[in-house]
Amino acid sequence: MKKMTMAAGLLLAGLIAAPTVMAAPDAQELLRQSDQARGGDLPGLAWEVRLANSGSASEDLQPMRLDVRANKTASLAEVREPLSNKGSKMLQVDRNMWLSKPGLKKPVAISPRLRLSGQAAIGDIAATNYAKDYAAKLLREETLNGEPCYVLDLKSANKQSTYDRIVYWVSEKRMVGVQAQFYSLSGKLLKQASFQYDNTVKVGGKSIPFVSAMQINDALTDARTTLKYGELRVKNFADAEFQVDNL
Repeated sequence: MKKMTMAAGLLLAGLIAAPTVMAAPDAQELLRQSDQARGGDLPGLAWEVRLANSGSASEDLQPMRLDVRANKTASLAEVREPLSNKGSKMLQVDRNMWLSKPGLKKPVAISPRLRLSGQAAIGDIAATNYAKDYAAKLLREETLNGEPCYVLDLKSANKQSTYDRIVYWVSEKRMVGVQAQFYSLSGKLLKQASFQYDNTVKVGGKSIPFVSAMQINDALTDARTTLKYGELRVKNFADAEFQVDNL
């Protein structure tokens, strides 16, 4: 009996002394949380995007200004500048996207991968819902520019996603995406992006960070596209504003 008691005591001591193993964070939940800072899964919200290009191949690319409206499942972007594209609209509902513009008889279905200007795809200016479009896996934890981050591997879950694969750095403290690498289906690095969050928006009585700038660099050239976000407003929109028949 004494030997059994000693054995039990040693086992208990071993359990107490054993280091606590923290469960790995849920990659899909991390992604969902980070989406909010880029307009994903939020109630009615509107903002302005100003887009500019730089690099040796940017001489003929004019700056753009777009107004974006979004709700939980849809977003609508309308071009204000340049005048040559004024009035063009891009509607995204769930995983479907359409384009309408002056002179076009009816909206046409488009892919979010279609290039908008420079390095920016049309899907880059819509509200971000990576958690719906990608299956996330935690690759590692890594410090980026002095900030601890979760590094996520995002694989496209449907043909309507903007990119086939993304490696995404999410700040552990702020829960926002701070860097992204975009890959083709063959594994070729296409572009790299960095994000800033100097905006805030109040949702449900809580202030959360919101993207203020996105810089997209081509992987092979000096081409660069910068998107700046401002004029942020919380607003309820009628469902009819996001119906393709009303474009």
